[in-house]
Amino acid sequence: MPDGAKSMPIGIVEAGALGLTERWYVVQSRPHQEFYAAGHLAEQRFRSYVPRLAKTVRHARRTKTVLAPLFPRYLFVTLDLERDAWRSVLGTLGVTSLIMDNGRPKPVQPGVVEAIAAATAPDGSVSFAHGIEIGAQVRLLSGPLAEQVGRVARLDDKGRVAVLLELMGAERLVTAPASAVLPVGG
Repeated sequence: MPDGAKSMPIGIVEAGALGLTERWYVVQSRPHQEFYAAGHLAEQRFRSYVPRLAKTVRHARRTKTVLAPLFPRYLFVTLDLERDAWRSVLGTLGVTSLIMDNGRPKPVQPGVVEAIAAATAPDGSVSFAHGIEIGAQVRLLSGPLAEQVGRVARLDDKGRVAVLLELMGAERLVTAPASAVLPVGG
């Protein structure tokens, strides 16, 4: 990623901020260029949003927490297809494509981006941990057991969740950061 790409302005998501004919659309970026693409979209006056997740990274025996994209290689952009020159998004530096349907950008279902934005903490990271209680059904979002559904057995004050998963014919206790689980509706 080029120097300064992280310092480029990223659009802010506000509840009810969309115009009557505006919708959110999904943009695919080049690998590790979500923020770079968002900055170039902002230069063209497109509002974009890159949801971020607090992630612990280890390198050279040191650990640090960074804000990494929640959806690697993807970001959201608001467009009014009748008003905006949306094809210019495709020529934006860092962008590889828009998610399309029959030759036109496919809109994100209403409320999805707003729900992600509502789960954003003051530090800019998305946390789905609020509303998680002991006994609740959750889905693991990362790691070797990603997409597995289990039941919350324990919560601790360090932001970790112990989840009971059905593995190899028995319930196994797996510990994960609270940010790595998503409540399952229903």
